[in-house]
Amino acid sequence: MARSDYDTVEQDGVGEPLDASDEGSDDESIPRTSREVRRHDMETMTTEEEAERLLGKPSSGSRGLFGRVEDDDVRHEARRAERGSKKRRRSEKSEPMYELEEGGPMSSGAESSGHSSEVDIATLHAVQATRKSKGSRLCKFVGVHIVIVAAFIALLFGAYRASQGKRGHEATRPDTPHVAEGTTQNDHIPHSQYRAQSLSNGTHTFAPTTILISLDGFRADFVHLGLTPTLSELIHAGVSPEYMNPSFPSLTFPNHFTLVTGLHPESHGIVGNTFWDPITEKEFYYTDHDRSMQPEWWNAEPLWETTELQGVRTAIHMWPGSEAHIGKVEPVYVDKFNADEKLDNKVHRILGWLDLPGPEGVNAKPESPRPQLIAAYVPNVDADGHKYGPNSTYIRSTIAEVDGMLGQLFTGIEDRNLTQIVNVIIVSDHGMASTSVDRLVQLEDIIDTGLIEHIDGWPLYGLRPYNHSDTHLQDLYEHLLDKSKTSKYRGNFDVYLRDENMPERYHFSDNARIAPLWIVPKVGWAIVTKDEFNVATSIERGLAYHPKGLHGYDNEDPFMRAGFIARGPAFPHAPGSRLEPFQNTEVYNIVCDSLGVTPAVNNGTLRLPLKPSGIHDFEKPAPEILHPPDEQPQAHPVIVSTGLPPEVANLASRPDFMVPTAGIPPVKPTLLDRPTPTSAPGATSPEAMLARPAVHDNTTSSESESSRSGGGWLSWATAKLEAIKAWAGHVFESSSQSNGTAEATSSSVP
Repeated sequence: MARSDYDTVEQDGVGEPLDASDEGSDDESIPRTSREVRRHDMETMTTEEEAERLLGKPSSGSRGLFGRVEDDDVRHEARRAERGSKKRRRSEKSEPMYELEEGGPMSSGAESSGHSSEVDIATLHAVQATRKSKGSRLCKFVGVHIVIVAAFIALLFGAYRASQGKRGHEATRPDTPHVAEGTTQNDHIPHSQYRAQSLSNGTHTFAPTTILISLDGFRADFVHLGLTPTLSELIHAGVSPEYMNPSFPSLTFPNHFTLVTGLHPESHGIVGNTFWDPITEKEFYYTDHDRSMQPEWWNAEPLWETTELQGVRTAIHMWPGSEAHIGKVEPVYVDKFNADEKLDNKVHRILGWLDLPGPEGVNAKPESPRPQLIAAYVPNVDADGHKYGPNSTYIRSTIAEVDGMLGQLFTGIEDRNLTQIVNVIIVSDHGMASTSVDRLVQLEDIIDTGLIEHIDGWPLYGLRPYNHSDTHLQDLYEHLLDKSKTSKYRGNFDVYLRDENMPERYHFSDNARIAPLWIVPKVGWAIVTKDEFNVATSIERGLAYHPKGLHGYDNEDPFMRAGFIARGPAFPHAPGSRLEPFQNTEVYNIVCDSLGVTPAVNNGTLRLPLKPSGIHDFEKPAPEILHPPDEQPQAHPVIVSTGLPPEVANLASRPDFMVPTAGIPPVKPTLLDRPTPTSAPGATSPEAMLARPAVHDNTTSSESESSRSGGGWLSWATAKLEAIKAWAGHVFESSSQSNGTAEATSSSVP
């Protein structure tokens, strides 16, 4: 081969890279001298070593193993060395072809193989490191997303639990009240599905707000007298049962504490208006404030404590027991009992609380003075029912006045655009039955009172004998039972042993404050001692028995039925919805649910939303008013209502009937210049002498004002002067008539 030819070959082998045709058409049959082969091998090895050195240790201008090498000569030498290696592999037929995972070829030369192995191992380690890095990043990525998903699920679960009740579980409540064995626990009843919400009246946001009003002694059928347009309208607009059963005994104090605890009297401890505690050896007497308003008597969590413990502010107006400082917290506002409280003052008080600045959310803030729970007590119907009887003309007047008070209240609520914002619940604690001297049992005639240490309750009697032995108690029971079966007393009263045969539906046995032996008169009957009322001598003298109305009897008797009417956002039912009758142990849960608070453990089973059984049939004739079987219904005058709200509760505090002099008693309404109802012909009862109008007559308010101003003031003053004279004459006349006569027992019985 000529030198020029060799130079050409050398130039082709080392210089410019071969084109695609040369690279793809290497022919191993072309003859080559051994010198050329050795020379070519030496150059190839040198080139590979230099390339590996350059690739392994990049210059300052390169970017490393996977970067760009800026030196073009080094790049060309590396590619030439690779092509030379391919030719050697094709010339060595015995060598197999390997392809590594990353695609790099394996050289057949010993030295080249060593260098290539190091490069391949380094490359493999780099790949493995990269894979590990990718795997680590993937694990981190998955882990982070798992944490995010878990947090999101936890957030959803927390929101769900918060929506189920922001107050927490029953188990976390402090000092859960005792509930008698065998009674229903909250754990066994469904939770409320109602969600209390804050609502706006257009100018202010109101947190869930409920007004609870108790009309003491308002019997369920009083709404059918035609005297209660406000309550009738409320029944048409809201939801109500035909009646609600009180708890036994159907007395004021036990039932008012049941209404605000959801517990039977045996569970909350107020087992009567009067009772003896054998453990503390003290007596509870409802009219003695110093004795009855001690927290030791009240053994349950009342509604106002439940709400205050959960951040809901409360205002209580004269509710029995609210002054006893019960529990860990007390209501923000408490009005003490005042028997002479004017009805319009009650309205102003409730509306004044609604007008206070309030919270902007579901939970009341401590600095927000507006209460969310307002509970008010109205004693007027009960007081006049005792004094004049539930079928008297006088009580009809009181019923109309109380209904007018509610009309004032609802007008004020409507004026504030709160009709659909505030819940209103009207309840009563029990009914009322008429008494008579013909339905009296003299206690001394049926048992030796010298054997009795303590007498509890009234008109039913709980007896605690001096001898506490079971044998003696059993003897007394059998004696009374035999008396009840005689012709004289048959059907007049029942006898029960607390631990033996007390009716289970009474829930009146599981408390030491309940006397061991009970005489329970039938409705309309009363048991009296001779100190209270001597039956024989009083009948001979023609004396009437007082009080003329009583309660405390069997809680399921129609005469004892109470009422329940509700309206508001917590009662989203069709207007006039009818509920099945229930017991007043349900009221506590209903009020709690309406406010969005968790009730304490209680005997109730109903939860919001209530489930009506239909719509009241308002076309059906009203049921007849209840009368004792031996009494004839009284003929009552028609009382005309003008819609004018009454101003006060009782005759004693009514401005129209008061003389403008402090300390002067009220005048008889029959002497005033306005028409008054007349009692039944021939009546001689006190209400016949003190009959009064139920509401104002048809004179408008403007006419009334004009009669007291200008030309009318003189006639008004003259009438008042005549009224004073008449009152004085009546006082002296009554005083002379009362000489030598025995007065009946006190008529101020709740």
